Amino acid sequence: MTTPLHILPATPADVDTVYAFICELEAQALDWQRFSQMYEQNLANPSIYYLVAAIDTTIVGFVSCHIQSLLHHVGQVGEIQELFVRADQRGRGVGHQLVAALKTLGQQQQFVNLEVTTNRRRTDTHAFYEAVGFAPSHHKFVMKL
Repeated sequence: MTTPLHILPATPADVDTVYAFICELEAQALDWQRFSQMYEQNLANPSIYYLVAAIDTTIVGFVSCHIQSLLHHVGQVGEIQELFVRADQRGRGVGHQLVAALKTLGQQQQFVNLEVTTNRRRTDTHAFYEAVGFAPSHHKFVMKL
């Protein structure tokens, strides 16, 4: 029998795990102090959703979604900023369930779109997003400051 996966709002107590996930996702150690301050700020922001996927009390995945009211969509758009699933849990539907939870949230709050941007080098990630219903319809351009 498989232990059920639960999708829950992230809490302040989850900061260490989320920090480890994001450092692994970005392949670098991020500034802990700044990260933890931003994490706390964002938890308090009603336009940002942080969700964790947990098996029992162990967090195995994380997703963040920032909500914006965009003129060119004439409505609210949710954008996934980070999505991470522990390597030993990939291929078990954790990412699908995190995205499904955001889709449900977006439908409840009448978002116009749910969007995501991912680095060109992450081809497996591109396939995942297409498999869960995202269409590759845009290009993102970045200017480093």
